[in-house]
Amino acid sequence: MAEPDQNDARVLVSAPIGRDALTSATLLQQAGLPAVICGDLDELLRQLTLGAAAVLVAEEVLFGKNMKSLCEWIERQGPWSDIPFVVLTSRQQRTQVSKWRDGLVSGLRNVTMLERPIQSITLTSTMHAAVRARLRQYEVRSLLEDRERTAHDLEALVTLRTSELEKANTELRAQMAERVRMEETVRQAQKIEALGQLTGGIAHDFNNLLMVITGGLDMLGRTTDPNRKKVLIDGMRQAAQRGAGLTRQLLTFSRRQSLRPQTIDIARQIGGMQTLLDRSLRGDVHVALQFAPDLWPVEADPGELEFAVLNLAVNARDAMPAGGTITIRADNAPDQSGKDFVRLSIIDTGSGMSPEVKAHVFEPFFTTKEVGKGSGLGLAQVHGFALQSGGAIQIESEIGCGTKVSILLPRSHASPAETNRLDEVDLQGVAARQRGTVLLVEDDAEVSALVTGMLSELGFDVVRTANAAAALGALADGRHVDVVLSDIMMPGGMDGVALARQIRMRRPGLPVLLTSGYAPAFQSAAIAEGVQVLSKPYRLNDLAAALAEARQPGLVLNEARVES
Repeated sequence: MAEPDQNDARVLVSAPIGRDALTSATLLQQAGLPAVICGDLDELLRQLTLGAAAVLVAEEVLFGKNMKSLCEWIERQGPWSDIPFVVLTSRQQRTQVSKWRDGLVSGLRNVTMLERPIQSITLTSTMHAAVRARLRQYEVRSLLEDRERTAHDLEALVTLRTSELEKANTELRAQMAERVRMEETVRQAQKIEALGQLTGGIAHDFNNLLMVITGGLDMLGRTTDPNRKKVLIDGMRQAAQRGAGLTRQLLTFSRRQSLRPQTIDIARQIGGMQTLLDRSLRGDVHVALQFAPDLWPVEADPGELEFAVLNLAVNARDAMPAGGTITIRADNAPDQSGKDFVRLSIIDTGSGMSPEVKAHVFEPFFTTKEVGKGSGLGLAQVHGFALQSGGAIQIESEIGCGTKVSILLPRSHASPAETNRLDEVDLQGVAARQRGTVLLVEDDAEVSALVTGMLSELGFDVVRTANAAAALGALADGRHVDVVLSDIMMPGGMDGVALARQIRMRRPGLPVLLTSGYAPAFQSAAIAEGVQVLSKPYRLNDLAAALAEARQPGLVLNEARVES
């Protein structure tokens, strides 16, 4: 704490009459108080600005004088300062003097009045008290200065720390940016690795399928045995169906396969798969169906639901090399995450999974099977189907205790329609009923030739065009056409959906059936336009049913409704 300087310890003495000033100063100095004599008010004010502990002043120094400068100095004192004044007064009690004294007390603020004559002890004790009070004020001044210095130091420290934090934040942001860049690099590397796994697995699977088809075609021309031909044809058809299923797995995994949700009775839909499941599984694998009697209908794509169940059943079969039981169970799961679901579970009694395998089981291209035994897309496809359907998927598994995969499908409050899957159509009956001319719009020459043959087999005359402009030209010629069959994706600037719009404007009522191998955005646009879409690849019976539905909506063939 700072000590007051010499000026701050002084007592200023001003008494202009006789030897009062000198006597008082001498008395104070003898009492240990340094005193300075001021001859008049101006000198007193000048010494005050230099510093003082107290002021001893006779009232005649102030009486009748202009005290404005003195009062302004007193008002300018710091918040810690209130310098004490000891005023020597006389016994004079005139009204004018008494009123002036009242004003003096108000102007000087910290005032003590001593009436003359006074005793020496009274004077010295009063001045000692005034000086002690002033020293207390100096202590307060020191404390305030210390506090101000501390506040200044703290502010400087805060500024320094803020600067350091800004520097640290800048470095952290740079590190985060670098981490993001590294993560993106790792993701790109993972994508490349995944693409390598994908291309390797898919190439292997498709080469096997193409081997069956190309080899079968080669052998088909070299044999005359009808039974042998049937075996070759069945093998090629099965290979083609496997290729279509693999493509559908890829699209569903990438969530680009357009789903067509319907209200489904799970018990009826899955129950109708019993024959398919028995054909797909080994004889030592038993399938048990357990459906709750009050099972709610669900909203899902029936074809993709069956495909997901078949995928899970095949995985369960592979997990039970010594045979076992696959239980397909469905029960209501009310109010899961604020919604009602139906839980469809496929439970096996197989080898189960380790926690490490279970953590990656829904990742694309991840498989524990041998090379050539799977593409690693099965469970990823089921996962994508569940999410696209607005549901979820759960898995429970332990080594040696089997696996349970549960798909949560959203509850539907509508009633399921009576639907059956179309296996075969009476093609002779269809050909007898479906006479007419089809305007075929297909840019691929090989596909166009094949579809022309299929249409001819169904009893149609065919007008072939390669793009939308040529199709509109054929219609403009006034040629009779009963139905237009067009691919969606075509060259020339006009796709199949735009062609359908033009046909509606030019030939209202002319049926249009669109086909597509993969064009989800266009398929959605076609559905929004109310135009039916037949997905490639399709079989002859699929084409027959779709054409019948396009020409006569609601037409039933062999008591079966086509599902495009």
